Amino acid sequence: MRVLVVEDEPMLADAMAEWLREETHAVDTAHDGAAALERIAVNDYDVIVLDRDLPRVHGDDVCRELVGSESAARVLMLTAAAEIDDRVAGLSLGADDYLTKPFAFPELAARVQALGRRARPAVPPVLRRAGITLDPARREVFRDGRYVPLSKKEFAVLTELLRADGAVVSAEHLLEKAWDEHADPFTGVVRLTVLKLRRKLGDPPVVGTVPGSGYRIA
Repeated sequence: MRVLVVEDEPMLADAMAEWLREETHAVDTAHDGAAALERIAVNDYDVIVLDRDLPRVHGDDVCRELVGSESAARVLMLTAAAEIDDRVAGLSLGADDYLTKPFAFPELAARVQALGRRARPAVPPVLRRAGITLDPARREVFRDGRYVPLSKKEFAVLTELLRADGAVVSAEHLLEKAWDEHADPFTGVVRLTVLKLRRKLGDPPVVGTVPGSGYRIA
């Protein structure tokens, strides 16, 4: 998934981003509300981890902008305020979930994963197609019962292909969802990752190329 972490404490933002990257997500960061809105305007995020007390543009206003734009991104709001009224206020603004500081990184990752499942049309917790079984929670992939070890990017690409349920997925979409904003769109990184994925999944080949359109698992 593509995730935006908006947190004004750079060390905490970087720590959250690194933890979520370990979960195979593509993660961007912003340290104030204005920067967050700039990134949201140009990137298609599945989940936004949003600190409520932000400089320049308050987190509440960022949340209102998202709701007003009818964005499909789900919002996990963070705050140091643990009172019930504060949680209710955050949810009333349109946030999908609420997490108080301090929090455990495993809980953050679990909540992001749960929100990500709701950001697009509902998908089963375990993805299956063409003899492939992918378990996002365990980060395990099997092909016809054989365990397939994958890198983080290979896992992310395969997840997007399986989510598409046979539809064609463009290279641009894969780059958007599996890499962060620092990825060079003119490199062949998607094509190379798909080639490696094909080799690891073995024969018969299961990831097809649709010339001029992208890739799919038939």
